[in-house]
Amino acid sequence: MLSPFERIGAALLLFVEEVGRVMTTLGRTLWWMTRPPYRFRLLLRQFDVVGVQSSFIIILTAIFTGAVFSLQSSYALKMFEANSMVGPLVVLALTRELGPVLAALMVIGRVGSSMAAEIGTMRVTEQIDALESMAVNPVQYLIVPRVVASVIMMPALATVFDFVGTVGSWVVTTKLLGVPSNEFIERVIYYVDFDDYYNGIIKAAVFGLIMAIIGCYQGFYATQGAEGVGRATTQSVVIASVTVMVSNYFLTALLF
Repeated sequence: MLSPFERIGAALLLFVEEVGRVMTTLGRTLWWMTRPPYRFRLLLRQFDVVGVQSSFIIILTAIFTGAVFSLQSSYALKMFEANSMVGPLVVLALTRELGPVLAALMVIGRVGSSMAAEIGTMRVTEQIDALESMAVNPVQYLIVPRVVASVIMMPALATVFDFVGTVGSWVVTTKLLGVPSNEFIERVIYYVDFDDYYNGIIKAAVFGLIMAIIGCYQGFYATQGAEGVGRATTQSVVIASVTVMVSNYFLTALLF
C-alpha cells in the first residue's frame, strides 16, 4: 500500500507526464502546420463547425449577458447617480473579459467536446491506425485543421459576442434605465479604446488554441473503448475550461 508521500509523488509525475504529452502534441501540430499537403477542404469544414455552427449559441449568450450585466451595474451606479456610465462599464467588461471568456466556454462545451469524441472514436475503432498505414500523418490530417480553425474563428466569435452584448446593453440602458441613446454611444466611444478590443481578441485566439489542443489531445490518446471516449470528452471540457480561466488571469496581467 502506497504511503501519502508516494501517492503525492505519483500524482505529480502523472501530471508532469500529461503536460509533456500535451506540449509534444502542440509541437507536432505546429511542425505539420507548415508542411504540405495543405488540406483546405478539411480546414473549411472546421471553419463551419467551430464558427458558423456556434454562432447561434454565441448570439443568444451575448445578448442576455449584456442585458443582465447592464441591470446589475445600474443597481450599483444608481447610488452614485451615474447611470450614464452603465454603457462604458458593460462594453469594457465585454471587450476585455466577458466576450472572449464566455465565448470560449460556450465553444468548449459545444466544439471542444465534439473534437475529443470524434477523434477518440477514431482512435478506439482503429481508424487512426488505418490513416498511419496509408502514410497519412494523423496529426496533420485531424489536429492541424481543428487548431487552425479554432485560432481563427474564436476571435471572430468573440467579436460577435462583443457586438451583440453591446446591443443588449444598449436596449436595456436606453429603454429600461432611461439613458438617452446618444449619451450611451458618446460615452462608449469616449471610454472604450481599440486596445481594449484588440487585447480581448488576443485572448480569444489563445483560448481557441487551448480548446483545440486539449480536445484533440484527449481524443487522440483515448483508450478503453466507449468508456474511454466518454471520459476523454468529459476531461476535455473540464480541463480546457479550467485552463482558460487560469490563463485568462495571466493574459490579463500581461496585456493590461
